Amino acid sequence: MKKIAFGLSTVALSLAAATAQAGEVEVLHWWTSGGEAAAINVLKQEMTDAGHTWKDFAVAGGGGESAMTVLKSRAIAGNPPASAQIKGPTIQEWGDLGFLTNLDDVAKQGDWDSVLPSVVSSAMKYDGHYVAAPVNVHRVNWMWANPEVFKKAGASIPTTWDQFITEAKKIKAAGYTPLAHGGQAWQDATLFEAIALAKGSKFYNSAFLSLSDDTLRSQDMIDVFTTFKAMREFVDPGFSGRDWNIATSMVINGEAAMQIMGDWAKGEFTAAGKKAGIDYVCYPAPGTSGQFTFNIDSLAMFQVDGDDAQAAQQDLARLILEPKFQETFNLNKGSIPARLNMPRDKFDTCAHASMDAFLASSTTGDLLPSYAHGMAVNSMVQGAINDVVTNFFNSESITAEEAVDKLARAVKAADM
Repeated sequence: MKKIAFGLSTVALSLAAATAQAGEVEVLHWWTSGGEAAAINVLKQEMTDAGHTWKDFAVAGGGGESAMTVLKSRAIAGNPPASAQIKGPTIQEWGDLGFLTNLDDVAKQGDWDSVLPSVVSSAMKYDGHYVAAPVNVHRVNWMWANPEVFKKAGASIPTTWDQFITEAKKIKAAGYTPLAHGGQAWQDATLFEAIALAKGSKFYNSAFLSLSDDTLRSQDMIDVFTTFKAMREFVDPGFSGRDWNIATSMVINGEAAMQIMGDWAKGEFTAAGKKAGIDYVCYPAPGTSGQFTFNIDSLAMFQVDGDDAQAAQQDLARLILEPKFQETFNLNKGSIPARLNMPRDKFDTCAHASMDAFLASSTTGDLLPSYAHGMAVNSMVQGAINDVVTNFFNSESITAEEAVDKLARAVKAADM
């Protein structure tokens, strides 16, 4: 039975009323790297300026697994935070459990249905009602490269995965790490997803949205696993357990040539004072130039007691969609605003490319939810896929054919 708290929709939402009722908001998130911390600090300051108290509850871990474990334990104990960084189908899961609160009045006041693309607004709703506020849109299928390393190695930027392998061998022979990577399940999934995406949007949709058994067992999927395993040759021996931002720093420092990572990586380049197109370059992951796998970061609002706390929570939601926050946050984070028709003048060439690709792909059927980042499937299916993917990447004995069989079986079991 679907249930959700709508009693809070009577909370006064005018700016005067909201700021008159100063309250505390506890926010659970995993924005802890340099670029991410700079981004979330913008929202902290906005809330403080509005007269509220921000209680930071940061749980490190780039994929958010640790944060979700903490959130579940807090919710079970009857003490969830006012707001938590959750997204995609996970929002629906929390809605089904009856934990989320209604943001329709804030959304109506801010005209969210008009200022948000439909792919974003629909992800923020449960049972037709807003329960979360989007802070950004990330493009996941990016490749970040250090042009100086390529120059020294006499290599060219690859535009296909076959070319990636050819150029990576040149880079490795020149004494550099071709692929900066962190051996964590979600990072393995990010790389795997990018390789699968190059097989085409139809294949991607069939495998990761429709969960077609035929597609999961297909020769194309065997090819994806084969290419994925080939990447092991191009990572350094210390990759296991490495955080994503440490891998990004390898590209920044000229130790590594490339990283396949969402555009939150750009926040690290920005924090290091690097300039797009000069110190680093951004390209779509090989073979995916017309596609856009999206990851929408959002803060969902949980039911809280007390008028002051409720007013502060609703004010938090309002501030997230304000143009000032959308611009400043995304300049720091590396992503693009969730809000449409934002001025572009302060954004760099990588952000412009992302904005253009987002709009173009939305008309061609190539705008796709990232399975690796919790936008396409529920957490059970995502976890099942990731287990197969990361076990295969770290095993010397599992063949691509065996991995495909394990994948199909795991998805079927998780999707029952």
